[in-house]
Amino acid sequence: MNDLGLNCLNAELERVSKINDIGRVSAVEGNLLRVKGLGAISRIGDLQEVRLGHGGTITGEVIQLHGSEVTMMPDIAPDGVAIGDRVILRDQIGIAPANSWVGRVIDPYGRPLDGKPLMRGLAMRNLKNPPPPPAERRGLGKRLDTGMAIFNTLLPLVKGQRIGLFAGSGVGKSTLMGQFAKHMDADIAVIALVGERGRELREFVEEVLGPEGLARSIVIAATSDQSPLVRRRCAMAAMSVAEHFRDQGKHVVYMADSITRFAEAHREVAVASGEMPALRGFPPSTSHMIMSLCERAGPGRDGQGDITGIFSVLVAGSDMEEPIADILRGVLDGHVVLDRKIAERGRFPAVDLLRSVSRSLPAAATAAENASITEVRRLLGAYEQSATMIRAGLYNEGSDPVLDVAIKAWPEIDSFMSGMDSPSILDAFNRLGLVLRRAGAKFA
Repeated sequence: MNDLGLNCLNAELERVSKINDIGRVSAVEGNLLRVKGLGAISRIGDLQEVRLGHGGTITGEVIQLHGSEVTMMPDIAPDGVAIGDRVILRDQIGIAPANSWVGRVIDPYGRPLDGKPLMRGLAMRNLKNPPPPPAERRGLGKRLDTGMAIFNTLLPLVKGQRIGLFAGSGVGKSTLMGQFAKHMDADIAVIALVGERGRELREFVEEVLGPEGLARSIVIAATSDQSPLVRRRCAMAAMSVAEHFRDQGKHVVYMADSITRFAEAHREVAVASGEMPALRGFPPSTSHMIMSLCERAGPGRDGQGDITGIFSVLVAGSDMEEPIADILRGVLDGHVVLDRKIAERGRFPAVDLLRSVSRSLPAAATAAENASITEVRRLLGAYEQSATMIRAGLYNEGSDPVLDVAIKAWPEIDSFMSGMDSPSILDAFNRLGLVLRRAGAKFA
């Protein structure tokens, strides 16, 4: 074992408490437990463990303080809990990431989910760290190679950018995030799977990520059957892990799937804590919770690395005005809309270019590249406007010169946007320019 391993082992031993603070269950109120005897030493967010009379245990988190008593929200339904059951105070509010976590699948408490032993790092990090001071943060960095033609050209990503993936279920968000994890120009990917279906975790790790993607990733997962406390903690714990590597000067890709389920978990916890729903059923603190998480991603200070953030959002019926989507659009540096109709006709990624925006433009591209991007959007806009007439055979060639070019270019542009084997950004732009020239497009 090397010196770092010994230091981690010593840190683990130091966290072992010789004395346990113990309280007692004083009341069961719905799915919440009142605990007496720990009020003077408990903090909001502290972990507690209930020792049931029949020998089982239930863990949970402190969500309210009432003088000598605290309110605990258990991770599971409090079946079997009795008045007077012992409650042990655990103090792990944060998470202690380590470099050895790369290539692992863990839970939001830093415990392994892949059946292998896992050692925690030297220092405990808070789950709710402040972002770098705004006046000290660097600007957005260089353009990133993603391995996908559409993101190498028409919707460029730059180091430290934060984008949202907006889509309904089953449209390809998880697969697209797997492609980012495998191919994006970054040192490490930290992936938060919030409220994921249990059977899909292994499928995502083994098939979507694969050995290549997992080798440079850390997957932090909380499945849909787990308590809202665990699901909410998942996204924040993953961001703390990303900050651990950012502080080492590394470029981290942080991906959360999905912020919608993160917000829903927060709603359950906030309402149980006494907060009243306000924004279409979401409590007022939802906006701040989401914005605080997103602001932690982005460029670091001098001497630090960067966190490029990709946040997925579930939008039922493509409703971009629903509360979570609306909050995220205002705080992110771009949004990518995935369309079910595009996915159903077999194109991946199913990006609706005309409804998607990258706020890294025009700075992220040269004048010639920006001209190509503008021309593609102009042609796709003309085609979309007349799509019904074109498909019905009602359009006569020569009636509109721009539409003539759009009709000729559309199949090749559509095929180009599905390209998953883009060797480089320059190569992708050269191919795009060739497509436009063959169609007779006139651009700078």
